[in-house]
Amino acid sequence: QVQLVNSGGGAAQSGGSLRLSCAVSGDTWQIAWFRQAPGKKRGAVSCIDFSDGRTFHGDSVKGRFTISRDNAKNTVYLQMNSLKFEDTAVYYCATRRSPLCSSNYSLYDSWGQGTQVTVSS
Repeated sequence: QVQLVNSGGGAAQSGGSLRLSCAVSGDTWQIAWFRQAPGKKRGAVSCIDFSDGRTFHGDSVKGRFTISRDNAKNTVYLQMNSLKFEDTAVYYCATRRSPLCSSNYSLYDSWGQGTQVTVSS
């Protein structure tokens, strides 16, 4: 059973930066970040494939967010730059028993506890 622990997040002004962390216990093939704003569905943000290091980012965050992995620390990071008000949400890291990244949150079966990101305009 893979365990994921979120950390980071908090409050930032529009145009600012934050970094989220996801500490991973156990073996897995990939880590994805999702976010959910009040009244909205959980949506995919980014994903990193551990087999070849490929990364994927949603259109709304491309060029602003970067997902990366520190193998020595078993931690995946989400660096968020040029934050916008609409990035405000609870952010979750997640994984599933597959080497393939997916934007479908229902396919993921292990989740971090979530961390709040609030961007003020």
